[in-house]
Amino acid sequence: MDVSRFDFDLPPELIALRPTSPRDSARLLVVQPDGTLTHSHVRELPIFLRAGDVLAVNDTKVIPARLRGHRLARVENALPAKVELLLHKRLGPDRFRAFARPARKLVKADALRLGKDIEATVLDHVGGSEVDLAFRLSGAALDAAISEQGEMPLPPYIAGKRKTDGQDAADYQTLFAAYPGSVAAPTAGLHFTPELLAGLAVAGIGRETLTLHVGPGTFLPVTASDTADHKMHSEQALLTADTATRLNTVRGAGGRIVAVGTTSLRTLETAATDDGTIKSFEGETDIFITPGYRFKAVDVLLTNFHLPRSTLFMLVSAFAGTDVMRAAYAEAIAERYRFYSYGDACLLFRPR
Repeated sequence: MDVSRFDFDLPPELIALRPTSPRDSARLLVVQPDGTLTHSHVRELPIFLRAGDVLAVNDTKVIPARLRGHRLARVENALPAKVELLLHKRLGPDRFRAFARPARKLVKADALRLGKDIEATVLDHVGGSEVDLAFRLSGAALDAAISEQGEMPLPPYIAGKRKTDGQDAADYQTLFAAYPGSVAAPTAGLHFTPELLAGLAVAGIGRETLTLHVGPGTFLPVTASDTADHKMHSEQALLTADTATRLNTVRGAGGRIVAVGTTSLRTLETAATDDGTIKSFEGETDIFITPGYRFKAVDVLLTNFHLPRSTLFMLVSAFAGTDVMRAAYAEAIAERYRFYSYGDACLLFRPR
């Protein structure tokens, strides 16, 4: 499928650099199965759902995965070379895979000093800008050092316009965050507040949690011209047997599964069988959803507005229809909705 089908022009001033406050005051574009559009706010979410529905939320926690430092000089008196790393995959207690910049200046066995005193060694290049690293610290000690000295990994369309600061440590974390492992936030979850959760509970709408640690599979751009040539990075996901049982019970009683974010949707669709039964799942998923995909588990999707030509815009186009989503995004742009991670949201109902 031609990737250009998923292109659109976005005025740069619509890229949100900070979230709204309170979080549930973000705008919400509701997209019905027939393409009808309704303008609302996230705090009104209970109005558009019904008793017996259940939210599936991602409880992953973003780690401050960006580390800056330098490569120790290979020869005496040489100037150290600056390096920036984005840790994106845990390989062991003392090992990570990372995107490095500039990767071309790093070779096997290079010694790095990161943050104030974190030491690492380059094990190998694994393709493109990715390197495998071994750290001197391990386990909880390494986690503590990264937490103290790393930066929240804001996406480039934000980090390129302003510096990451202390406020992002709270803003770029969802209310559900419990298990560290992501290098990007599951951004649909950023809109929730205790007040909204209370309103959903009063409306008889349940909530279940799953985990997908967000990595490159979610956020890397598509560089191929055809979707068939794009390879998704795998991401670690967990959906327990108890959660699967409860979700199946909801659907059996006529309730709908509402995925909060594309990461929750991808986990559920990975775990579902062809007949729509949701099974437990623990492992890596590289599911790549494009138009023509037959959805098995998810009925409704709450999600942010995504980048042109991205796997996420392809996913929402598969969910609601390419023409419907192009029209919805055109309406959002015309109405000056705020886009991307800190932006507004849309609520999509899957056509039957």
